[in-house]
Amino acid sequence: MKLIIQVPCKDEEKTLPVTLADLPREVPGFDVVEWLVVDDGSTDRTVEVAREHGVDHIVRLTNNKGLASAFQAGLDAALKLGADVIVNTDADNQYHGPDVVRLVEPILAGDADMVVGDREVQSIEHFSPLKKSLQRLGSWVVRQASSTSVPDTTSGFRAYNREAALAIQVVSKFTYTLETIIQAGKMLVAVDHVPVRTNAQLRESRLFPSMWSYTRRNAVSIFRIYAMYEPLRVFLTAAVLVGLIAAAVWGRFLWFLLQGDGAGHVQSLILGAVLFNAAMVLAAMGVLGDLLSAQRTTLQRVFERVRRIELELGVPPSHYEPGAESTGREPTTGARAGGRGRGTTEDREAVGL
Repeated sequence: MKLIIQVPCKDEEKTLPVTLADLPREVPGFDVVEWLVVDDGSTDRTVEVAREHGVDHIVRLTNNKGLASAFQAGLDAALKLGADVIVNTDADNQYHGPDVVRLVEPILAGDADMVVGDREVQSIEHFSPLKKSLQRLGSWVVRQASSTSVPDTTSGFRAYNREAALAIQVVSKFTYTLETIIQAGKMLVAVDHVPVRTNAQLRESRLFPSMWSYTRRNAVSIFRIYAMYEPLRVFLTAAVLVGLIAAAVWGRFLWFLLQGDGAGHVQSLILGAVLFNAAMVLAAMGVLGDLLSAQRTTLQRVFERVRRIELELGVPPSHYEPGAESTGREPTTGARAGGRGRGTTEDREAVGL
């Protein structure tokens, strides 16, 4: 059994050594524990620091693609490097590294495919009361949207078994935390959570410049992700609400019409017609969205099968570079990569290329 702990990084040369020093090299239930750093276009010495501190694998993205893309690139690489379980953690040392053991226990026991670390946000001292309230509200909304029981939905400290990692496909450009939970709930992936500890804050979050930005981005992300998976419900609900308003406006016109004053309230008749048309458009968008959602589900299954084929053929991870010690793998980026990493002729023939 192989466990790979992945750490997405963007300009983390100062905090990465502390984070790595806190991560375990041995975890009960696993024969091998390896570290993987995903460099999301850092402009400092993040990659060099990773090698100096014994990181086994590096995925080096050519420019800053965002946390969600870095997370997805790490999952893809970890699978191709033979991981049976993948743990994701942050590079700012927010999470207590030894709690990796707690995180993987439900997976090893066969009780879960995906496990989220619960920071027990209400007990974190450096979180303001407003942030704690917003975290609690946001997590409640995500639980309703995903039909899961995860209490800390924005936690980046989480574990995936091989099957869950193969199925996950993040399309959001901003965050993977909310989307993967909603996606897992809709795909009927077994999701669990365990309490984890947090460390003292080393720096402020760079993802959210302000509390307003945090609230706005997460609210938009939750709505967008939920609408992606439940478009019919979202748009039909909006259509019903607009239709009820249209009915109320028409009712107002009818009241005045019965009173003999209908000519003076034609604007209510027009407004009701406009709102009714809007309701019909929303309902049609819901039907179209539902059809597109079915196609997206099919495409996601195709994507999973393509991943399995790539693993069977031994296709190397993209943007890969060896870490501190030689792993017997050649880089797939940089000057030394050359034309490697594209599979042999036999491999391409096997998939009809």
